[in-house]
Amino acid sequence: MNSQPDRTVDSVSLNTWQNIVRWFDSEAHNQHVPENPNDENRISWFRCLPFLIVHLACFGVLITGVSAVAVIVCLAMFWIRMFAITAFYHRYFSHKSYKTNRFWQFVFAVMGNMASQRGPLWWAAHHRNHHKHSDEDIDLHSPVKHGFWRSHIGWFMSEKGFKTDYSVIKDLAKFPELRFLNRFDSLVPIALAIFMFALGEFIAAFWPSTGTNGWQMLVWGFFISTVLLFHGTFTINSLGHVWGSRRYETKDHSRNNFWLALVTLGEGWHNNHHRFAVSTRQGFVWWQIDITFYVLKSMSWLGIVKDLNPVPARIVNEAYGPKAGGTPANHKRNG
Repeated sequence: MNSQPDRTVDSVSLNTWQNIVRWFDSEAHNQHVPENPNDENRISWFRCLPFLIVHLACFGVLITGVSAVAVIVCLAMFWIRMFAITAFYHRYFSHKSYKTNRFWQFVFAVMGNMASQRGPLWWAAHHRNHHKHSDEDIDLHSPVKHGFWRSHIGWFMSEKGFKTDYSVIKDLAKFPELRFLNRFDSLVPIALAIFMFALGEFIAAFWPSTGTNGWQMLVWGFFISTVLLFHGTFTINSLGHVWGSRRYETKDHSRNNFWLALVTLGEGWHNNHHRFAVSTRQGFVWWQIDITFYVLKSMSWLGIVKDLNPVPARIVNEAYGPKAGGTPANHKRNG
């Protein structure tokens, strides 16, 4: 008589254990198909517990306090990792808008992974699918179809959002080092958190006048910085298709937004991007600030990256006129 409740308890226990394993091995149990297809779209709260803990850990500031050096490190880690997401996860892995060698490709993947936004293959796969189905029903983070919160965070908290679609990233999946980093995508963030604590302890030992320590640096340099980075990045999904201007009549609802471009180092020129996604630059004209492109351009002078894809003059002319599109930077190869 009690066999059904026992099976239910066993099923819940197994599911809990599987989710714990997937905190460290994102490929574990990925072949599981829910009996109810709607379950793939539901938020898996237990699996997402680390994401929630990172947010709650920010309240540790009430215990650790604040120091100038902790805030500086917090902001530095925000901007460095924002650049890694925009320049590497997005413009390189997702769109291959420039070239580099295998060594730097791996360095870029590690730096992007520092942002705690999963592995490079997962990120690129979801973004490529976004461009294929932008603002359609199957676009997991379309604010037009699914609302603000689903597009901001809900989509990647679901079973469907958790999985990596290897069918659209065959060019990247051939590299075992990228597959390893994608599978064990928590290793780099954990290492970064440990480094932040060690940095704080080092500073406390040699420069006690700064008023910082390991716990304070962990809270500011990792937790607060990461949460700011999360939501700064997520605004491109949740706001970049509803807030701003449309220079191009693309098939989706993408918008250009100056303020989002400042926060995300150039990603806010989202309507431009959806018109010509393979361009290295997203600010198509000189007055559209695109800090990520400026840094990548500098990196090309050092030989770290090469063959930066330009914006064709005809594309610029469509929205900004021949004077804007006729500058040499727009129709010569950038790099």
